[in-house]
Amino acid sequence: MLILTRRVDERIFIGDDITLCVLDIEGNRVRLGLEAPKEIAILREEVHQRYVGEASNDANHSEVDPSKKSA
Repeated sequence: MLILTRRVDERIFIGDDITLCVLDIEGNRVRLGLEAPKEIAILREEVHQRYVGEASNDANHSEVDPSKKSA
């Protein structure tokens, strides 16, 4: 993990097409702006975990019970 210190209006560039900008800092809250191509998904951690959980549930429900297989 790379750890950086940035002030308001300072940016971080990730590759050629992703930019992270510090918009505001209030106490222990930081507002970030992200610019990236539309095909790149940007998700907050809790949303990402929800998608991972749903995908895991979908995979578990789609498994076929071996005792119910037809010949």
